[in-house]
Amino acid sequence: MTNLSGKTALVTGASRGIGRASALALATAGAQVLVHYSRGASEAEAVVAEIRKAGGRADAVGADLAAPDGAHKLAKQVRKIVGDRLDILVANAGVSKAATIEDTSVEDFDHLFAVNVRAPFFLVQQLLPILGKGSSIVLLSSLGAHASVGTLPAYAATKGAIDTLVKHFASALGERGVRVNAVAPGVVETDMSSFAKTDSGRNSTVAMQALKRIAQPEDIAPVVAFLASDQARWITGDTVRVDGGSKL
Repeated sequence: MTNLSGKTALVTGASRGIGRASALALATAGAQVLVHYSRGASEAEAVVAEIRKAGGRADAVGADLAAPDGAHKLAKQVRKIVGDRLDILVANAGVSKAATIEDTSVEDFDHLFAVNVRAPFFLVQQLLPILGKGSSIVLLSSLGAHASVGTLPAYAATKGAIDTLVKHFASALGERGVRVNAVAPGVVETDMSSFAKTDSGRNSTVAMQALKRIAQPEDIAPVVAFLASDQARWITGDTVRVDGGSKL
């Protein structure tokens, strides 16, 4: 089993969905987890309570990652809690909006890139002083980064940017002993994926997958925990597809 005893971790967007499942998986493996939220304070506190009830250590930290200084403010909170050592950063927080090229507004485009690309970039920048040798950064990519799925051109572009950042971060931080990878889920049944909650959406999702069911957040979280662990110590600069064999 993955062993993260003695490790400290931050998971952004951890009040629900894949972030919540990842926070729980890291805590189950023994890590102290900081559960970040933007608006879901009560949901984040519920995740913290669940971790503590199971004997783990967790705290909730709030920050609006859409704001220009959101990542900077979050990093300051993290450093106050964990001090000079953070072992795991899971940059999961993200937003999505379905829109055609014609219907995409400048405001929506900028918001997508602010949360999905700018925030993880500057969170890594601001946390670098406490990410030491053996640390692991896990970013969230998507099936949409390498295949056309739904009407998501702007969102897909943000995830393509994440795949590029993984390679550049991994190359730049390798000498420090910091690994950087991403997981790329397909359609997952979360609040973000309203598409998967309709009959037509479920049918089309299942049709494009080798494994014929809709993914749950718990299908993704163990891969996040693995990449964060020493078991993945020779993996960096990679984007791991965790999509049930979608679009093969």
